Amino acid sequence: MKNSIIYAAGLIGAVTARPGVNRYSFAKREVPQEQAHRNVNLIVQESLQLDNPDNIQDTVFGLLGAAAAAGGAGNIADADCLQQATADQAFTNAKAAGDVNGMTFALIYRALERNTGSVGLASVPCESIQAVNPEIAALQQHQDPASDGAAELNKQIATELAVQIASIGGDPTLANEASTFAPGEIGDPTGAGNTCDDENDDAGCINTLGLRVDDLTEDEILAAVGGDAAGAGVAAGNANNATADAGAAAAAGAGAGKKAKGAKAKGAANNAAAACSTRRARRHTRRQAADFGSCTNPSVVFGPPSDGRQEDAFEAADLTSFPHGSALNIGVISGFICSQLVNACDANDAAVALCDQADAAATGLKGQAAADAFNGVIGF
Repeated sequence: MKNSIIYAAGLIGAVTARPGVNRYSFAKREVPQEQAHRNVNLIVQESLQLDNPDNIQDTVFGLLGAAAAAGGAGNIADADCLQQATADQAFTNAKAAGDVNGMTFALIYRALERNTGSVGLASVPCESIQAVNPEIAALQQHQDPASDGAAELNKQIATELAVQIASIGGDPTLANEASTFAPGEIGDPTGAGNTCDDENDDAGCINTLGLRVDDLTEDEILAAVGGDAAGAGVAAGNANNATADAGAAAAAGAGAGKKAKGAKAKGAANNAAAACSTRRARRHTRRQAADFGSCTNPSVVFGPPSDGRQEDAFEAADLTSFPHGSALNIGVISGFICSQLVNACDANDAAVALCDQADAAATGLKGQAAADAFNGVIGF
């Protein structure tokens, strides 16, 4: 990332809302931007804390230069591998929980830019540790946009990120969440470049301030994943603002916490308004005739799946119209069904809106209860 300003030894910044981790300190400090993607940090931190055998202190440490990162690396001996190790453990935990959103953001976190000592200086790759998860192993961190070849490299990284997100049933357009800042000026004596850092902005100041320069267009992302954003859309929320899930999840009802990971609800009034808006949308939709087009059975089943998985899972009832492998999280299947209604089934707006509502109703539920909730709203 940028920038080398030397601070006196001591406490530099608070790490908020982290039980047992109050502050991080180090003598040599780069101009900070490790909280620029705070929306990503928060979600990954939540997944990491489900099981943290290496005692990694906080996601922010993995985004620092090696000297600073060592202070929160726990049992990870090579601080240049801390970002990968953090992402790998968070991905493992989210996968065990059937949390596609958590897995998606672990992938995004792995691709974020790390701090370096000056504008234009590339960060050191991880070479001493092999990631357990091949999806994490396929990725590397973005590089300072002013460094040699960064524009082309960062685009390649974002493309691979989109492919890996799609492979787990996530929304590949979220790959741009890992995009970084515009290039700074080589030799900038302040070392600040075009960065920001705000530990109180849960949306990520790079997003709030409009400083993120996306690596890929939506067309480029869809081309990279074969033109199909399977599992995209509803399951992951707003592709350009991960924290937008908070309001939608509050309106959706039971279990909405998983969609709103890391995002702070903006008050009871906003939630009540969102819920009211959703109820009005449902009444309006039901006054229209939902036409599912060529896909006549967009329902979900739960039980022994057809793809050989050795445990009960979710899959589409009609695998011809909705060809997707089984999943432990209903959001993977329901999101794909809603996406297919738009992309392949020629369903009308009322049907798509009804599918969105069904997906929201099933969020956070488990097993047959989740399938029943989805099917009940969609009318099957």
